[in-house]
Amino acid sequence: MIKKICHHQMLKRGWRFINNVPEEIRSFVVIGAPHTSNWDFFAAMFAFYNLDQKGYTTRFVIKKEWTEFPFTSLMKSVGAWGLDREKVASGQFTNTTDLMSSFFKEEKNLILAIAPEGTRKPTETWKTGFYHTAVKAGVPIVLGFVDYSQKVCGLGKIIFPSSFEVDMREIMSFYQRSWARIPENYLPDKRFLG
Repeated sequence: MIKKICHHQMLKRGWRFINNVPEEIRSFVVIGAPHTSNWDFFAAMFAFYNLDQKGYTTRFVIKKEWTEFPFTSLMKSVGAWGLDREKVASGQFTNTTDLMSSFFKEEKNLILAIAPEGTRKPTETWKTGFYHTAVKAGVPIVLGFVDYSQKVCGLGKIIFPSSFEVDMREIMSFYQRSWARIPENYLPDKRFLG
């Protein structure tokens, strides 16, 4: 219901959704960037609604605490997947990327959204767990985007992981310019620029 409401409201405000992913690619990790504002949630729900209509299962990673009571029903309905770090601490999984890659065994046609900036504040170093998750799950990485200046969000370039350094430079090239709602809060990862 929340996804549908967000979809309706975004359309009403003149937003468009673009999907550059071919139909035959049914599971992937999507980068959610730039992430500078709580308003990004509405753009994500707009995108998720469009993708749900095509038979995908759309999820995003969030701290486990946000999926517990009293938020359980709300967060599950929008696709939140609580990252239970206790499963790593207990030895059930070696690390969080092993845990996140296991999601692809649990769900078919899964799109797992990860915000590698890890915060809405400026950060010079992105978390690269999205990359390692995709490698371990054997799925591509899709470069998601929200362009507030053009009122468009969607799925852009597709990366089939092969070489970490090369791929990360290609990813940063895509995200070098900012489409953010709060541009001063956005920084690409300088380690992979130039």
